[in-house]
Amino acid sequence: MTDPQDPTGPLADDPERALEQFRLDGRVTVVTGASSGLGERFARVLAGVGAHVVLAARRTERIEALADLLPNALAVTVDVTDDDGPQDLVDAVLDHYGRLDVLVNNAGISRVVPAVDDDLAGFRRELAVDLVAPYELSRRAAQWWIAEDHPGVVVNVGSVLGEVSGGRLRVPGYAAAKGGLHNLTRELAVQWARKGIRVNALAPGWFETEMNSDDMFHTDAGLAYIGDGTALGRGGRSHELDGALLLLASDAGSYLTGHVLLVDGGWTAS
Repeated sequence: MTDPQDPTGPLADDPERALEQFRLDGRVTVVTGASSGLGERFARVLAGVGAHVVLAARRTERIEALADLLPNALAVTVDVTDDDGPQDLVDAVLDHYGRLDVLVNNAGISRVVPAVDDDLAGFRRELAVDLVAPYELSRRAAQWWIAEDHPGVVVNVGSVLGEVSGGRLRVPGYAAAKGGLHNLTRELAVQWARKGIRVNALAPGWFETEMNSDDMFHTDAGLAYIGDGTALGRGGRSHELDGALLLLASDAGSYLTGHVLLVDGGWTAS
């Protein structure tokens, strides 16, 4: 495997082969929350550039159906917030493929609730899914990478709401978790950089998912909120994250670590 930390690989001096750097032939990639939405899209994109894809989620039927459609895919039913879930997932990947190359921490939840009306159990649940689980999964993967002297890549899926306030949306738990995930990305990147491990975050703006579809993409108020606040005047389309994902996951991003890549149509700039 080409070492993603090595700038002197076979493609370094051949600009005409630049696109080949985005391929992941034979790499083993894990996508959490792969049963729907962006996670399902990410899994399809990674498979399309040659990766073996491990589909991790709680909804068994969905990930098994998706695995049947993809070449070299494995479905693993797991709750990433269970105490043993992260290690069980890493073990399942290593037992099946004997290696792990890329971890995409995509699983997430969100609740709309004013802070004064929030309950601590709900807030803690968001932190558990959106922040603690990515940390524990990354940690477990890194333990194997370091022990085996194997290069690794972590892509944390953050959000523009980890960088700026959601304003009238009122998502305190989600904002806290994603903001924490962005800074955790920077912290882990620095800790593990000399171990051959890159850690970055992909922070989407407004893309339609199961979590936001009804309120934000199928109401006049939601569409106006997105359109008025985004420099490009619209929400994103799922394929508009493909390039950013591949940049962070592949050798094309070999000099990127500790970075939060905003793909938001100019939301934060506005």
